[in-house]
Amino acid sequence: MNQDLSQASAASQPSTWSQRFESALHPAIAQFNASIGFDIQLIEYDLTGSQAHAQMLAHTGIIAAAEGEQLVNGLEQIRQEYRQGLFVPGVEAEDVHFAVERRLTEIVGDVGKKLHTARSRNDQVGTDTRLYLRDQIQHIRQRVRSFQAILLTLAEQHVETLIPGYTHLQRAQPLSLAHHLLAYFEMSQRDWERLGEIYQRVNISPLGSGALAGTTFPIDRHYTAKLLHFGGVYANSLDGVSDRDFAIEFLCAASLIMVHLSRLAEEVILWASEEFGFVTLKDSCSTGSSIMPQKKNPDVPELVRGKTGRVFGHLQGLLVLMKGLPLAYNKDLQEDKEALFDAVVTVQGCLEAMTILLQEGLEFRVARLQAAVNEDFSNATDVADYLAGKGVPFREAYNLVGKVVKTSLAQGKLLKDLTLDEWKTLHPAFESDIYAAIAPAQVVSARNSYGGTGFTQVRQALQNAKATLG
Repeated sequence: MNQDLSQASAASQPSTWSQRFESALHPAIAQFNASIGFDIQLIEYDLTGSQAHAQMLAHTGIIAAAEGEQLVNGLEQIRQEYRQGLFVPGVEAEDVHFAVERRLTEIVGDVGKKLHTARSRNDQVGTDTRLYLRDQIQHIRQRVRSFQAILLTLAEQHVETLIPGYTHLQRAQPLSLAHHLLAYFEMSQRDWERLGEIYQRVNISPLGSGALAGTTFPIDRHYTAKLLHFGGVYANSLDGVSDRDFAIEFLCAASLIMVHLSRLAEEVILWASEEFGFVTLKDSCSTGSSIMPQKKNPDVPELVRGKTGRVFGHLQGLLVLMKGLPLAYNKDLQEDKEALFDAVVTVQGCLEAMTILLQEGLEFRVARLQAAVNEDFSNATDVADYLAGKGVPFREAYNLVGKVVKTSLAQGKLLKDLTLDEWKTLHPAFESDIYAAIAPAQVVSARNSYGGTGFTQVRQALQNAKATLG
């Protein structure tokens, strides 16, 4: 059946609404009311859910076994037609659910009209949306794992590469670059776990809740839930058709994924600047300027940073959508689909892009990083720790080092440039081992507390990360 035939056939069908209505919708209102333009994305899930519903109707004796088989086979034919591009319903179908039911009736005749027995569009769309989101969560978790894998690979390459650590965007203390990268691994692990927790609440079946009050037919909701691999069923029909907590939770998780990607994106943008110069962007993940030939722009991280607000907006939009809705179903809920669909696509795309960027789109400038940790006062805390280790009260040592830094800045010196006599003038506890204590590699290595940046701790963290990924 080609597209023209599909649309003409659908248009020739009488209105799905009851005979209470005497005239058709105004064409502009029909267009405004239709959701087929975006909910067609649910068609495979709608077909799967409808097949389970048809099997249940036959299983409970509500329809004959042969009729159930006809319905299942007809729905499978529609699936194949859709995949081959032969079933392309237009706006006259209003939504994907009506489009499928109309086409099914064309294929199997009047028995197709029995499919909607003991079911409402309200529990039908809720089921479809959960089936869709359940799959997408699994896809996103796989992308999170890929992102973590490249973070781990990079971290293994840069255990003893040092990078300045910052607080308030001011030089604070040097770090192992691996430790820095593994911080994002840990964030992503929480994202992966969070999605898994949300999956459990997505994986609840509303099918059989009807419009809002259940049904008079002797259905078996647990049977359809089992066929569709749901973990359970909604215990309250009102809640079943009106709940969108699962979608809001997903958008919260999606927003946090974007927060983490955006933070890394911002760092890459800074690192790629002339002022930092910590990374070089490769041609495969950057573009140039239309007027300035010397430019190489960090397009990938900038787009990720920009798209983050888009996902935040979807979360805020759904929260506002839900906050004033009385029970049970309201047409407002049609607005959840585009937000959900776009957030899924955006998060998947950003995870993929950032994974590619880290894998093949940038290179750390190790020599520049080494030079950076040698040209500041980020070892000042270690001077205070040195004195504290020799019995000087830490606060006294802290104040003394503050004065040393002030004096050194005035003289244009770094701490490593002070002579031993100058150190001893400041405090007699200083010995020649002060130079080893404040060398950047030793400053990092010495921070060997659990979860710290010390090389021993970082290597253990790498082993833990490998175990996490299996």
